[in-house]
Amino acid sequence: MKRVDDFRLRFGNEEYVPIMIGGMGVDISTSELALEAARLGGIGHISDAMVEDVSDRKFDTSFVKDKTKLYKHNINNMDKSMVQFDLQRLAEAQRLHIGATMKAKQGPGLIFVNCMEKLTMNGPRETLRTRLNAALDAGIDGITLSAGLHFGSFALMADHPRFREAKLGIIVSSVRALQIFLRKNAKLNRLPDYVIVEGPLAGGHLGFGPEDWKDYDLMTIMLELLAYFKEEKLDIPLIAAGGIFTGSDAVRFLEAGAAGVQVATRFTVTKECGLPDKVKQEYFKASEEDIVVNGISPTGYPMRMLKSTPAIGSGIRPGCESYGYLLDATGNCAYINSYNREVAAHPNDKNIVVMDKTCLCTHMRNFNCWTCGHYTYKLKDTSFKKPDGEYQMLTAEHVFKDYQFSTDDQIALPEKEF
Repeated sequence: MKRVDDFRLRFGNEEYVPIMIGGMGVDISTSELALEAARLGGIGHISDAMVEDVSDRKFDTSFVKDKTKLYKHNINNMDKSMVQFDLQRLAEAQRLHIGATMKAKQGPGLIFVNCMEKLTMNGPRETLRTRLNAALDAGIDGITLSAGLHFGSFALMADHPRFREAKLGIIVSSVRALQIFLRKNAKLNRLPDYVIVEGPLAGGHLGFGPEDWKDYDLMTIMLELLAYFKEEKLDIPLIAAGGIFTGSDAVRFLEAGAAGVQVATRFTVTKECGLPDKVKQEYFKASEEDIVVNGISPTGYPMRMLKSTPAIGSGIRPGCESYGYLLDATGNCAYINSYNREVAAHPNDKNIVVMDKTCLCTHMRNFNCWTCGHYTYKLKDTSFKKPDGEYQMLTAEHVFKDYQFSTDDQIALPEKEF
């Protein structure tokens, strides 16, 4: 059987190891994780989810503190329409995060940033335009458009001098979604440089309906897209994502026509991943029954996570004055509605329970929303259980090279540290 290293992902005349690490926010796909992928000749993602908070933690800036202070008077007001992002400060945070990452880059690979359209930020068009253009300003190698249809996203950066230089791609879960995207952007005469097809076994938000995600599989969708590319004579690298747990899994998609694979779950338990160590241990210890797909995300997308995640059922007050990344163009969020409903129904309760939605900003910021891929329950098979019951952490290089060189569905265990 072939190895992943027998294939190469090609962008024009450039070749890369066909392994892309997915963009997990908030700062779960850290700069350190992305830098390792690039050093090893592949592609790493960082995420710009809640980038002002990420900047505060990394560079000792005060974006969140200042925003909280500015809108402190509105904390008890459930009308959040006045809570706006300062676009200049948003751009500054984006340039800081991405610029520092690009400055540290070594090796032959690339670093992309994952930009979610569903981060509407009480100004969907303006805030997305700012994030995209600031990323290009900061020298990012590529931008992956995710969590949304992105019909107008190319146009938001069409005037930027790097619009045709940087690699631009989009995540889709169907041929139809890509067809509409291409049609909406046809007048720009700018095709995406790559397309990521994400199947129903992926982690976090899924690009399917609340229930029908069970009716699809990645290979079928990928083959439908490849047939569409052939019919339309489109030479666009297609990256398969979602449920690719071993190098042999990856080879099966590469042999079927994928130009590369995007992987993430196995990197959640690496030393470079941004999750706290105690949360990584929860991932290691999870069983298949511990993994659920629910509808608690205010985005409207179904989301896969550990059922023990503290975000489920939490009734914390909406943190929009500090964050507010999911506020729509009218200053509303589905969690605010659910929270208000429960407060009205239980006016004397100190601890409110909200089961149908969650305050995604606050919980993701505090690493209390444990999103995960379908095969997270297999992570325990990739390492050693120590005498104290904890699992040995892995390195990103170890996992990357296991994908790159493994055969026969084997997983290389790390060298024991105990």
